Amino acid sequence: MRKQKLNLLLTDLFLFVLLIVIEQVTKYMAVVHLKNQAAIPLIDGALELRYLENRGAAFGMLQNQKVFLIFVAVIILIIFTYILVKTPAQKKYIWGHTALVLIAAGGAGNMIDRIRLDYVVDFIYFSLINFPIFNVADIFVTVGTILLVILLLFIYKEEDLYFLSFKTKTYREIKENPEITDEQTSVENK
Repeated sequence: MRKQKLNLLLTDLFLFVLLIVIEQVTKYMAVVHLKNQAAIPLIDGALELRYLENRGAAFGMLQNQKVFLIFVAVIILIIFTYILVKTPAQKKYIWGHTALVLIAAGGAGNMIDRIRLDYVVDFIYFSLINFPIFNVADIFVTVGTILLVILLLFIYKEEDLYFLSFKTKTYREIKENPEITDEQTSVENK
């Protein structure tokens, strides 16, 4: 089981790095081909590529709060790493891993921009609905979050997430013997 867990975590790491490379390449291409240029329509009147230097968070919120945004991103990456390490290496958790890696890679990609450039490069614009300009990292975060919400609402049950608890009792022990305390369980497990 340890080898399976290690392989899963290495796969997570590979996917994380691959996604960051992909999104950084798209931002590089946006800088090279879009900066100081007119917008490029992809679907006339609906979707275009337009360069923007975003100094805030999503939808331009928290403008010029670089240190705070980097701090939040680092905390989220630490939490997601903890969850990925704690998650059992079972098939039912693969999509959970995927969702967390998508969110982490998107957050890390935008954090790289903030550290390196003091702003995030955005370049995708839905002109049809005047949606705020975004980037590939934002797509990763959005898709990962939607997937995670679906998993938490419709797929995973409460007992499937008990591995995240700081308590020493297992979910089965609580269901079968609710009067046993954590202290009794941890003494019995030693």
